[in-house]
Amino acid sequence: MPTPGEIDLAEDIDKAQVAIKAFEIDYAVKYPKAVAKITDDADVLLEFIRYPAEHWIHLHTTNPIESTFATVRLRTKVTKGPGSRAAGLAMAYKLTEAAQARWRAVDSPHLVALVRAGALFHKGNFSNGPSRSPRPITGHARIRGRLTNPQSTGFDDSS
Repeated sequence: MPTPGEIDLAEDIDKAQVAIKAFEIDYAVKYPKAVAKITDDADVLLEFIRYPAEHWIHLHTTNPIESTFATVRLRTKVTKGPGSRAAGLAMAYKLTEAAQARWRAVDSPHLVALVRAGALFHKGNFSNGPSRSPRPITGHARIRGRLTNPQSTGFDDSS
């Protein structure tokens, strides 16, 4: 019996699609909503395969936002609240800034520029085929232990 983990850990898109089909066959009667969600959103679920294999571990993260703000939440609870909105924002900023020193850096940071430029990766490996349009980056990228500006391309200082 296939599990959702087999879909997520597939080494290429073909094996992932086979795992999705097997999951659908085995669980459609018992869990129709779950199967519908996985089959309807398969392209989004399998998007990680189009990235370098070295980055897959970062893309399999379950809740990066929760982990980022765990330190802030804990410290806010201990101090029984910040007192004012401005103090709360300042405290959250400083705690997040201090916590980023302990965050795990991206594996193979040299591939980040290729990903941002829209390079193609097939089965997790770089492909010299035609590139696709760059993905919009909505958050900060983590490179070598520090935050980078998501709008900066790294090619010039005008962005």
